[in-house]
Amino acid sequence: VQLVESGGGLVQAGGSLRLSCAASGSIFSINTMGAMGWFRQAPGKQRELVAEITRGGAPNYADSVKGRFTISGDNAKKMVYLQMNSLRPEDAAVYYCGAAKWDRPGSQYAYWGQGTQVTVAS
Repeated sequence: VQLVESGGGLVQAGGSLRLSCAASGSIFSINTMGAMGWFRQAPGKQRELVAEITRGGAPNYADSVKGRFTISGDNAKKMVYLQMNSLRPEDAAVYYCGAAKWDRPGSQYAYWGQGTQVTVAS
C-alpha cells in the first residue's frame, strides 16, 4: 500500500489547512487494511497520533486537537482527509498519513506516507 499526502504548507496562526491522503496498491491490501490516521512529528519530538478513523467511520482525536481538527474518509476513493482549523504554532510539524495493516482492533499501523510539512506562523 502506498500513501501519498498533500495539502501542507505555511499558514498564519488561526488559519486553516486541509490535508489529503490517497491510498493505492494491491486490491487485497487496500480492502483488508484497517484504520487510517494522521500523525505528526515536530523537531526533537516523537511522532504522535493526531487523529484516526476506522473503516466504519468512527473518529478518534488527540486531546490537543479536539474541536479544531476533523478527520474524514472516503472508502470508495481510498482517501482520508484532515481539516485543521484554528491552527496554532504548536501544530507545526511534519504530518504523516498512516494505515493499519488489518481491519481489526489492535492492528498496528504498517503503511506510511512520506509526510507533508505544516508550518504555522505566529
